[in-house]
Amino acid sequence: MRIVFMGTPDYAAKALEEIIKAGHEVILVVTQPDKPKGRSKEMQLSAVKESAIKYNIPIFQPVKVKTQEAVTILAQYEADVFVVAAFGQILSREILDMPKYGCINIHASLLPKYRGAAPIQWAIINGESETGITAMQMDEGIDTGDMLDKLVVLIDKKETADSLFDKLSQAGANLIVKVLEQLKDGPIQGEKQDDTLSNYAKRLDKSFGKIDWNKSAIEIERLVRGLNSWPSAYTTLEASLLKVWEADVMETDEKTDVKYLEGQIQNGTVIDVLKEGIVVKTGDGNLIIRSLQLEGKKRMTVKDFLTGKKVETGIKLG
Repeated sequence: MRIVFMGTPDYAAKALEEIIKAGHEVILVVTQPDKPKGRSKEMQLSAVKESAIKYNIPIFQPVKVKTQEAVTILAQYEADVFVVAAFGQILSREILDMPKYGCINIHASLLPKYRGAAPIQWAIINGESETGITAMQMDEGIDTGDMLDKLVVLIDKKETADSLFDKLSQAGANLIVKVLEQLKDGPIQGEKQDDTLSNYAKRLDKSFGKIDWNKSAIEIERLVRGLNSWPSAYTTLEASLLKVWEADVMETDEKTDVKYLEGQIQNGTVIDVLKEGIVVKTGDGNLIIRSLQLEGKKRMTVKDFLTGKKVETGIKLG
């Protein structure tokens, strides 16, 4: 099949690679413009662009894909189907109707539950036990098109956004190859989504990572995993930013050496300092911080952190 592939991050690059290996003809790759990275401002190529270069596929990087100029360029390729995976721009009706079999999106959740930009992170933050990939026939809504196929992926107890991202990248690649094989025989009859079952997985920014110690230990632990590695969960220690990379909910039968009366100590207070973790009181239960990163320092275990920084019980985080 003649395919125009539209995507940007690693998640999409894996699908592109598998489509090529399956023998399909990718005639054009559309990805976001290169962006400056870090203090050096060196231009960074998207993972999808790097894959396209590797396979000598023509590349198109429109600032806005909806412009008439961009639409004209896309129309020249006469593709059978557009495959879209985390592209980062909304397609117009003119583009959606352009290829023979329309545009198929590889969405990183089991629709219709999590529509939107950050379904991977929100599945962890909300404590889901499973998520998956949905191959969807795109329409003008945000992830509202008919569902063509699904693949379930289990979420491990200590799953992070990064580890789930990797799982879903491979799952998405496998599913789109399967769907494209089915498409050879003609259009696939999709299943309508039930809008009443949908939640919007809104885009995340750095401010969302600020830990609210009034929330439960369970909620904070999920936030830490769901925002690992970006934008990351954080608090403050003596006015310095402190990123929390790994934490556990303290089991009810675990004891600390600190004696305190429930309700008389503020949430966010360090109530014990152990070799393996710093114990913090939350709105419901205690959280043990296992791995952290103080502003200006590298990420490290609490054991290593405590060799260079003294943390006393009674100090309040945040």
